[in-house]
Amino acid sequence: MRSYDAFLLISFGGPEKRDDVIPFLENVTRGRGIPRERLAEVGEHYYLFDGVSPINQQCRDLLAALRVDFAANGVDLPIYWGNRNWDPYLADTVAAMTRDGVRRVVALSTSAYSNYSSHRQYLEDVERARAAVPGAPEIDLIRPYYDHPGFVDAFVDHTRQALERLPEELRADARLLYSAHSIPLAMAEKSGDPRRDYGPLTAYEAQLAEVARLVTERLGGGHRYEVVYQSRSGPPSQPWLEPDINDRLEQLAQEGVRAVVVVPHGFVSDHMEVKYDLDVEARETAEKLGIRLERAAAPGTHPAFVAMVRDLVSERAEGRAPRGLGSIERSCHDDPADCCQLR
Repeated sequence: MRSYDAFLLISFGGPEKRDDVIPFLENVTRGRGIPRERLAEVGEHYYLFDGVSPINQQCRDLLAALRVDFAANGVDLPIYWGNRNWDPYLADTVAAMTRDGVRRVVALSTSAYSNYSSHRQYLEDVERARAAVPGAPEIDLIRPYYDHPGFVDAFVDHTRQALERLPEELRADARLLYSAHSIPLAMAEKSGDPRRDYGPLTAYEAQLAEVARLVTERLGGGHRYEVVYQSRSGPPSQPWLEPDINDRLEQLAQEGVRAVVVVPHGFVSDHMEVKYDLDVEARETAEKLGIRLERAAAPGTHPAFVAMVRDLVSERAEGRAPRGLGSIERSCHDDPADCCQLR
């Protein structure tokens, strides 16, 4: 048994006004040598939304839902929130917890899968923030939770709603496109636990494929489905996971597909990469090709997802075996030192 005296939500962070956009992007890309022209190009995505990323408000909404859920179910933990790349910064939150006398924290990141960016980097950020604060509390990061019933069930519900928005004559044959953030192939090959066997796929790819299968099976409609990728940002010479959703839409149009439902199963909330890369870019591609596109919402504050967070807190505190629907051998549960390395 582990005794915790606070819960911490750790997220990516995002700008909340136009003047925040470039400084935020500089934070995200620091040390990577990204030219300022590229930052300005990406900044235009945010300016379409007046410089406001949805992610911070989505975190506030999730925190509010968690406070209600925790109170209703006897979880007596104060709730904190810290970001990797924007206010409230994680180090500032760790300092606040230290001042409040918090000694042991259970933390959840807003990333469900196993790769460097979605798991190991959060562990590194936690240790960096703790090192900057004398007397900082211990912080235990909850495992990747991609196949937890609460994560899967939220997508089942939201995907069913998206299918129902299609005209009836298009619904039965609609293709389900499960979309996740592409990452460099070299990073994907280091995802998960190197002591585990994920078959012909990398751990990240296998987990994404597993969630797509689980959601589709629970829909019960026999829809054809596949995993696609979005949000590539690396140089053309660097291999990234494919296919890109826009390229795949082009191919599907040639195959005669008339409708798709895009399921952002790689994401926890409808943040900027969902709002721009799917709702703007992919939708424009689909419209150009004459394909009807509906997008399912990410989990957000779906009741099943909120209840999942509470269950994961309990799992970590009680030392219970991980709860999951999938068949992939569990990885990254106890944060092994060689899990999800960058290279």
